[in-house]
Amino acid sequence: MTPVLRSGVIAAVAALIADQAVKLWLLFVLDIGRLGAVRVTPFFDLVLAWNTGISYGWFQNDSPTGAAILLAIKAVAVVLLAIWMARSHTRMATIGLGLIIGGAIGNAIDRFAYGAVVDFALFHVQIGGKTFSWYVFNLADVAIVAGVIALLYDSFFGAPAVKAP
Repeated sequence: MTPVLRSGVIAAVAALIADQAVKLWLLFVLDIGRLGAVRVTPFFDLVLAWNTGISYGWFQNDSPTGAAILLAIKAVAVVLLAIWMARSHTRMATIGLGLIIGGAIGNAIDRFAYGAVVDFALFHVQIGGKTFSWYVFNLADVAIVAGVIALLYDSFFGAPAVKAP
């Protein structure tokens, strides 16, 4: 395994372990389901949201068939991303792909184990008496977004030789 590929594998494993460890702690140690919302700061709460859909709760589906289809799509995506990562030549792109893979596997484990993805992070702000909230998300989602940002950064600012035909 090349050092560049190793960095992507380490990123994937780190994202997966961090995601699953936090979710397990929230579910079984803190018992977030019993507590409900836990205010951490004036703008951040820990909550429990079971996401049966995909990103941002799109395509909500509670059926076992729907969950199986989403798992199958995710498995194909992870395999394709792993092939891309194995062929990548830049550390930034490889780490970005590793983060996406680790996050995707973390959410897939939730879907397999619980039938839904465990989301828990809620940012909000109060302006003029109204509360505005962001979507509830988890560390796997953060890893996926960071991975996409790394890929975009590498695409726009990476070594020109890598982009040459």
